[in-house]
Amino acid sequence: MSRRKPELQTIDVNAWPAVAHTELDEPVRRKFEARRQAILRYIAGEPIRAIEVSTHFNRRQLYRWLERAQTVHPDGRPFGFRALIHYVRIAEYARVRDVQVRGECGSRGAAGALAQLLERYPTLTGWLLLQVKQRKVWLEQVHTDGHLRTRLRGLQSLHDNFLRQCRSVGLTAADYPLNTADHAIRSLSRRVKAELLRSFGAAAHSAGATHLKGLPRVDDSGPPAAVRPYQVVEFDGHRLDVRLKVVVRDPLGFAHEFEMERVWLLVIIDICTRAVIGYHIALATEYSRYDVIKTIENALTPHCPRTFTIPGLTYGPQDGFPSGKMPELGYVTWEWIRLDNAKANLADETMTALCEFVGCLADAGPKHCPDERPYIERFFGTIASRLSSRLPGYTGSHIRDLRRALSDPKGDLRLYVSLDELAELVEYAISSYNGTPHRGLNNATPLEAMEYLVRGREMMLVWLAEHQRRTLCLMQSARQCRVRAYLQQGVRPHINLYGVRYTNSVLATSAHLIGQHLLIYMNADDLRSVRAFLSDGMELGVLEVQGAWRVVPHNLKLRQQILKQSGSRRRNASLGLNPIEAYVDEKMRQAKKTRKAATELAHAAQLLRSAPTVRTPVGPPRPPGTDSVISDTAPGMDTQATTVNDFKQCTLVRPRKLSIGTGQVF
Repeated sequence: MSRRKPELQTIDVNAWPAVAHTELDEPVRRKFEARRQAILRYIAGEPIRAIEVSTHFNRRQLYRWLERAQTVHPDGRPFGFRALIHYVRIAEYARVRDVQVRGECGSRGAAGALAQLLERYPTLTGWLLLQVKQRKVWLEQVHTDGHLRTRLRGLQSLHDNFLRQCRSVGLTAADYPLNTADHAIRSLSRRVKAELLRSFGAAAHSAGATHLKGLPRVDDSGPPAAVRPYQVVEFDGHRLDVRLKVVVRDPLGFAHEFEMERVWLLVIIDICTRAVIGYHIALATEYSRYDVIKTIENALTPHCPRTFTIPGLTYGPQDGFPSGKMPELGYVTWEWIRLDNAKANLADETMTALCEFVGCLADAGPKHCPDERPYIERFFGTIASRLSSRLPGYTGSHIRDLRRALSDPKGDLRLYVSLDELAELVEYAISSYNGTPHRGLNNATPLEAMEYLVRGREMMLVWLAEHQRRTLCLMQSARQCRVRAYLQQGVRPHINLYGVRYTNSVLATSAHLIGQHLLIYMNADDLRSVRAFLSDGMELGVLEVQGAWRVVPHNLKLRQQILKQSGSRRRNASLGLNPIEAYVDEKMRQAKKTRKAATELAHAAQLLRSAPTVRTPVGPPRPPGTDSVISDTAPGMDTQATTVNDFKQCTLVRPRKLSIGTGQVF
């Protein structure tokens, strides 16, 4: 029967790091060669007795070397043959005895004393790591005698604070490090410097670097090659190179045209089939994290066909979107998503929506490397050649582009493309792209490739859970708001969210909640109501916005733009005038002067036209049968405002005054 240890019989020495033994000193090289030959003979299956006789090594030594060789090195690989070098340590020294003071010379033999101290007092370890993270001490590279060296800055201040922390945990003058001559400043310096040099990222950040460069690419570190639909998708934003106008009608029915800023087109495309699965048009100078999340929503939900008003525009027999042509592709999730390093893409809410709600992996490639997302960049080139460059007001790819001068409307707003027309043109261009033969697909259309792989090959797909489909607004993270109230003035409990009060009948009568924090889930597209939960997760209910803000639906961006107004406009709003009505009037006056105001006016008008008829519940999903229906109309309103004219008419109804007293009567 074999006496070999079972765990040592299946060792792959080919994966062990090698040693340049020819450069070692002669005595060290002979010992290393003898140990290496003994290990190789054991791995080859030679009897352990024969190895002991020929090498004069004890089997216990052999087993010890094998265990040392399989220990994990700090670089992530096993020690391998490196553990066979004479006097090589594979573990840090662990001190057992306390440091003793010996005469006037102080303490001697204090090896490992600082590590022992930090192990006994974890609070000191946590404090020291926090100081390193907050850059209380930092590295500096200097050239001395032709050598590049690193040294610590801020060590003296760190050492003084470290001694204060030692006294706070109960150490006295008889304990280490207070019983040493230098109070362990050199040991502390070596420990902190080793912690900073543990990784290049920490060392570079400590030295003041803002970003890292020079990391070699690893082919298998990113998403795999896409071999099936919805395995890997790409996301990016493209600013359309077209000058636009917004058309707004006043209460008398007259149309007013204003030039606005260019808009962003956000797209998610499937790599395997080259099909566009969702898009969103953002009316802003720069798109935000809410626009990114809105694009994700559009890619998940089944596509609804659009009604075209431009003569000649219609869906072709092969055109459309995957979720519109094949109902089974509604709410299908993807495994990987590639995106760039834009702040909106890497925001916490965006990452939470992608990684936790959708359940995919996000790959943010290197900065300034559009070649890492070739498919989405190539699609935007197709949009520029097939759509943007053929429209009046095309700005060209650069300032000297000849097409820029040829398509210049010369200031005639009648020739500009309106925002509504652009939305229809983008819908038509993307749907026709999905139905056009693609050379990368052997002249098959993206929709044909999608149908062949999904229905013909029956490849695996993953769908969003049913309860998540009803609560897509959960992709927005919760906010913490403190409950406020003013007892002397009789102001009931409420919360302040983006400059406006929210409350309901339960919160307004709960005096014990004053000062506590609530978890607030909001729908960024409709801020008239939010759902509130206590800090322990128990639901408090739906909180309604107070004042004139509850008359018309408005999103977060519109709320923030209105609150930017100052002076008399803010004072008029506080006196009872509808803030959205005042905002629209102000933007109507400014739109003739600035394109930014025209863009903000277009955003408000689009929001009023597309306002939902029923408020979307927000927050975590509720058990079946417990969903409450929230009325969308304010007191005195029967219909939803769909145009700026209707909006102005409906806002004539003033909200009722609060029944809360002034503090004199309770």
